[in-house]
Amino acid sequence: ALSVALSVALSVGLAPAATAQDDPDLDQKLGDLAIAHGERVLDSGHVDMGPKFDGSQWRFLIHDDVAKADTGASSVWRYPDETVFHVRDEARLQVPDDPAYSFIGAEPGAPVWVLPQTQDPDVVWLGWNTQDPEVMASIDRGVTLSLTGAQGPGAVTVYLQSGTFGEPQVLWDSRKGGVQPLWVDVNTHTHANWVFTEPGVYLVRLRAEADLVDGSHVSDSQVLRIAVGTATSTDEALAATWQGPPEPSDTAAVGAAGATDTTGEAPGASDAAEDSSPLVPILVAAIVLVGLALVIGFTIAAVRGSRVRRQVLAARTGSFVDEGADR
Repeated sequence: ALSVALSVALSVGLAPAATAQDDPDLDQKLGDLAIAHGERVLDSGHVDMGPKFDGSQWRFLIHDDVAKADTGASSVWRYPDETVFHVRDEARLQVPDDPAYSFIGAEPGAPVWVLPQTQDPDVVWLGWNTQDPEVMASIDRGVTLSLTGAQGPGAVTVYLQSGTFGEPQVLWDSRKGGVQPLWVDVNTHTHANWVFTEPGVYLVRLRAEADLVDGSHVSDSQVLRIAVGTATSTDEALAATWQGPPEPSDTAAVGAAGATDTTGEAPGASDAAEDSSPLVPILVAAIVLVGLALVIGFTIAAVRGSRVRRQVLAARTGSFVDEGADR
């Protein structure tokens, strides 16, 4: 029954593209919300990640939209290192026997924990936005949101699915190395499917960066703390430390916005390697020699052309004398 449920969830329940027109819960307009301090566990309700200015500092924060469930509460922004997403067993389903979902990294019938693209009141609804008023007024066109690393007991995949029978569009895969960038336009509010293959504590490192209208570039990286499974300790998730490799550089992604760097190699790295090759000086010297030869050749040709012109002129006037004779 669970495998059927996940098959339906993946191919139908999560399938429609997340748009405000189709889902009223996505139709939101953020005001200048406060940033709250303090530990917070989020196990249900609407949550977005996104950039916000903390004073004059560009930060990647978590929009805790508690006001949607509690009219007496105020929605706030929170710091990722003080926040835990608890993915309880209500999110556990089984992988369907369908090759379209082989990218999940689990065998058909295996249990996985799914945060869906469309809201389920029993689990946290995790998405992202670029709707903070100051952010919208400051950024040039949009934000690049990148997965730069992940650690945990299993694989994490994030994908979108449009239409009832649309092919899954994988955005992030924790098994890949390097930077996995995603372009997000200004004033965007999106939710996606998050799939975890094993229970336990996950740390997911994300970076939000943008060019501002004043010509400057801003960037901030933060680690999301995720406790997968009802029995997984949220205190353990809060205390977990990053054990993986350091963050790749900003240039590790392919230049086109939204493109994914599948090699993890910074643009120009291959060119730099070629520049350091011992063949480079030899090629430079050869180019110089060819240039000198061309200059000499042009000079000789010019001299010979001048001599021929004098000979023709002398023949026409009947006063030709050998160039080596006295005049």
